[in-house]
Amino acid sequence: MGRSGHACSVLGSLLLLLLLLGPAAAQKGSTWKTLSGDAPAVIAKGGFSGLFPDSSDPAYSFAASNQDSAQWCDVRLTKDGVGICLPDIKMDNCTTISDLFPKGKKTYLVNGVSTTGWFSVDYNSIDLTNVTLLRAILSRTNRFDGSFTLVQVEVALSQYKAPAWLNVQHDSFYSQFNLSMRSYILSMSKQYTVDYISSPEVSFLKSLVGRVGRKTKLVLRFLDEGLVEPSTNQTYGSILKNLSSIKTFASGILVPKHYIWPVTADNYLQPSTSVVDDAHKAGLEIYAADFANDFALSYNYSYDPLAEYLGFIDNGAFCVDGLLTDFPITPLEAIGCFSNLNNTKADHGAPLVISHNGASGDYPDCTDLAYQKAVQDGADVIDCDVQVTKDGIPICMSSIDLMDVTTVASSQFASQAGVISDIKAVAGVYTFNLTWEDIANNLKPMISNPFGQISLSRNPRNRNAGKFMRLSDFLAFAKGKKLSGIMITVEHASFMAEKLGFGVVDAVIKAVDDSGYSKQSAQKVMIQSTNSSTLVKFKQLAKYNLVYKIDEVVKDAAPSSLADIKKFADAASVSIKSVYPESSNFLINQTNPLVKSLQSAGLPVYVYLLMNEFFSQPYDFFSDATSQINALVHKGGEGGGVDGLITDFPGTAHRYKLNSCRNMGDKTPYYMLPPQRGGLVGVIQDKAALPPAMAPEPVLTVSDVAEPPLPPVSNTTAPAPSHAPVEVSVSIPITAAVLVLCASLLI
Repeated sequence: MGRSGHACSVLGSLLLLLLLLGPAAAQKGSTWKTLSGDAPAVIAKGGFSGLFPDSSDPAYSFAASNQDSAQWCDVRLTKDGVGICLPDIKMDNCTTISDLFPKGKKTYLVNGVSTTGWFSVDYNSIDLTNVTLLRAILSRTNRFDGSFTLVQVEVALSQYKAPAWLNVQHDSFYSQFNLSMRSYILSMSKQYTVDYISSPEVSFLKSLVGRVGRKTKLVLRFLDEGLVEPSTNQTYGSILKNLSSIKTFASGILVPKHYIWPVTADNYLQPSTSVVDDAHKAGLEIYAADFANDFALSYNYSYDPLAEYLGFIDNGAFCVDGLLTDFPITPLEAIGCFSNLNNTKADHGAPLVISHNGASGDYPDCTDLAYQKAVQDGADVIDCDVQVTKDGIPICMSSIDLMDVTTVASSQFASQAGVISDIKAVAGVYTFNLTWEDIANNLKPMISNPFGQISLSRNPRNRNAGKFMRLSDFLAFAKGKKLSGIMITVEHASFMAEKLGFGVVDAVIKAVDDSGYSKQSAQKVMIQSTNSSTLVKFKQLAKYNLVYKIDEVVKDAAPSSLADIKKFADAASVSIKSVYPESSNFLINQTNPLVKSLQSAGLPVYVYLLMNEFFSQPYDFFSDATSQINALVHKGGEGGGVDGLITDFPGTAHRYKLNSCRNMGDKTPYYMLPPQRGGLVGVIQDKAALPPAMAPEPVLTVSDVAEPPLPPVSNTTAPAPSHAPVEVSVSIPITAAVLVLCASLLI
């Protein structure tokens, strides 16, 4: 038992990954509002348990590279009195014990509750030699399961060079088996340096007073308010009301984060409580628990875990003394680089922050609220995806199919659904089927939910909030704002010209001219399209900044294709996977030259599409949108080196630009360096668990770029009616009831 037999190879694979967790940069010129005035502590729960099985060797090794980050061990005792680190008293919840001992299931009273499972007290340490660890949270990757054996407490204390935090959750349970957790902990504290000892049992902590070193901090761990503390028979909510009594046997308290920032039943923040100030007034340090980047955060944080940490340490009112987390890298970023920033500072330098349908992570796409939030959040450029209505009005709408982004499926217009094979293979109600008044007066916007199927819904209170915007409304709104520019995206230009008789290029140019943008230089006008002929037409008729969107994953661009792009474009936008190739959500050991090739041709590169939801990011970015942004922007080495970020959450990208660890050169904290490509895959021990090998991405060629010229427009004043000349074929019967059901699922 103890360290994995593969420890050497694991540590070799982790060598470059580990430097991500270097020492934190101190908050410059400021005093923390902690009890001591020092920076808050970061406690790695079971090591880096957000990536690896909790309490495993790689989890502890990965987190231990930062010696300022304490290592948390949930102490369990075996039948022969050996301590092991394990996150759950039921071993079957986090190990392979049930496979090795299929008849070992028992039922015991744990703090008065009948509990069935496999327990460490039924096995000698030698029995557990071949038991391996599993992820305790099933939504996390299973590719490290079954590869690492249990870690003994003595190993955790002696071999991982970092502050040690021992948590004892069930002292009274072990006494039933003539095992003394108190004696064991005292023995460990005499042999090794133990910096923190916590327990939810008051009597256990009192039994340690005066018997551990003066530098060892005793911390009372609070469970949910309604639960009863076994030795006092009081609820934890009641104990919280008498903090001064805790000071007699502990130096601090550890509370679930909702004790400090409670949330509503629908997961929105309520006003903070006074518990941090109350603890500090009682002379107690206060640590906050239950942080994990891949949990559903309060909607107020916009799926940004860094924002949540800052809410506990940099809110202007209070600061907790420590953070217990499954992902220690993110609080290190918060403490070292993102605290005490001037968030009102305008910075239109690189990387350029370009909104995607406004702040569409917080409000429905292309609505007034999405654009207002994007400006408020510091976007450099806001965007409008242009579509056309039946009466020839250019509007901002992220999809030409209203079924994707509005409530049309539950409206009187649902019966107009049909299939237009030139656009998509399934039935839709299109913007050109309805007039502007039809849309503005009868439909509501619908927030995008790219991960709604896994219950990561966006801002449900505002799922239908905001007003639709015409292109003219968008231009009037943007003009005079603190923006470096606007981006207008134009797709389906050939379809509009040929099938609708509508010249979208001419319409956009007219709207821009009418708004006065052509007579100003404060904001540049950018036009983006995946269609080269569309950009060629714009280049012939106006002087805009033209962006060619490469809508396929490619590893590079052939010199001939670069020369072709240069003829009609001033910049390029590329997918994240073209910059960081991945397989099964793991970065692969491959560096694509695409970004450098485009930049060498004089084309700035913008990357799309950034989202805060952890499900959108490879595991190598630690379920942290800021870590992904940092990697994409970082120049040299493993970095992506892009010039701009196209994002649903411009606030996260803007805050990155303000961080105090940029431009530090050789002094850049290690956790602000990009991950090693393929480094995390190298830690996978089971070859059968490796992600599948990926075929090399293609190279962009001239044939990929070239498009036939846009067809002539027969009628440039208004599109034809929706029934002609558009050929619509309904391939399946679609009833209003079916459409309403579809809409409810999308919402």
